[in-house]
Amino acid sequence: MDFRKDTSMRALVLNMVGALLVLAGVGLMATTARGLLNYRAAASRHGGEVINLDSDMRPQAGQHGHMVRLVGTPTVVEAPRDPEFNLRANTPVLLRHVEMFQWREVRIGNGVHYEMDWVDRPLDASHFKEPAGHANPASFPISGKQFDASLVQMGGFKLDPVLLHALPGSQPVTPDMKSLPENLAASFTLYQNHLVTSAHPDDPRLGDVRVSWDEVPLQQLTIVGRLDGDRILAAADAADGKGYDVQLGDVPLLDMFPDLPVPPELVLIRQIFAVLLAALGAFLLLCAQRRQRDVLLALGLGGLAVGIVACVMWIGADSPAMYGWLAVALIGIGLIVWRLRRR
Repeated sequence: MDFRKDTSMRALVLNMVGALLVLAGVGLMATTARGLLNYRAAASRHGGEVINLDSDMRPQAGQHGHMVRLVGTPTVVEAPRDPEFNLRANTPVLLRHVEMFQWREVRIGNGVHYEMDWVDRPLDASHFKEPAGHANPASFPISGKQFDASLVQMGGFKLDPVLLHALPGSQPVTPDMKSLPENLAASFTLYQNHLVTSAHPDDPRLGDVRVSWDEVPLQQLTIVGRLDGDRILAAADAADGKGYDVQLGDVPLLDMFPDLPVPPELVLIRQIFAVLLAALGAFLLLCAQRRQRDVLLALGLGGLAVGIVACVMWIGADSPAMYGWLAVALIGIGLIVWRLRRR
């Protein structure tokens, strides 16, 4: 009587533990797949999943079209040049700023007064409340412009102009009077990193022009963009309407895109462990039913249970993953049929 009671209690414990282990294996697989699906769905808003690449790498087969993350300092291969002033700088982007000393209207409450200052656009005095005596030149003799480097690389990857325009930072460039064309050298004087037409730079007059340049500094950056051959560019189909990001320093991906959930780690190990957990649970269930302790049969049952759940979760989301788990389920069925026929 006690023996039968002990046997039934043992079978109950084996059934409970076995069922829990099977559920744990299936649950581990489900949470892993769900985590990957959530991460991919969020990443797709920014262009897709991101591959981390070393800046000294070259483009590899199979990477085309993927989003990539690079950390490094850009290298200017073909520097930009301002042809009118014969100014060249080792920078991804060179900016020319042009200002004119003009009258401007200042309103404070109901009061209006006029003062002269450097302004980067023509001010139409006809719109002033008191235009008389405050006339400004109609146009600028020179306009501001932006000059992009023809080729900028980060390691073995070329950066698209969209990424160049997103590079952070700015620092002044001091022009070299010796490199100026003769006609401009006769018109301009160097004063505090500016070229000015003023006869007395510290006391400018109406209509005087000053020109200055800024460059984007070369510094360590983190760039995320889509790989197209050997070029990194913006993902045009990204739902966020941007498809790239550029930040100063070595910035983790989750800091660049805070809306991304933390993806599951050690995915392959978790998947293998899920199958083994389910197989161990199936083995205990077989022992509780007084069947032969067949490890391969238990492995087939575990693979079938986990494979079916994973296959269903990946339907419509990732065909290779779905077919892979379908293969695991079919292998499980094959093992089950083979072991049962040997009995």
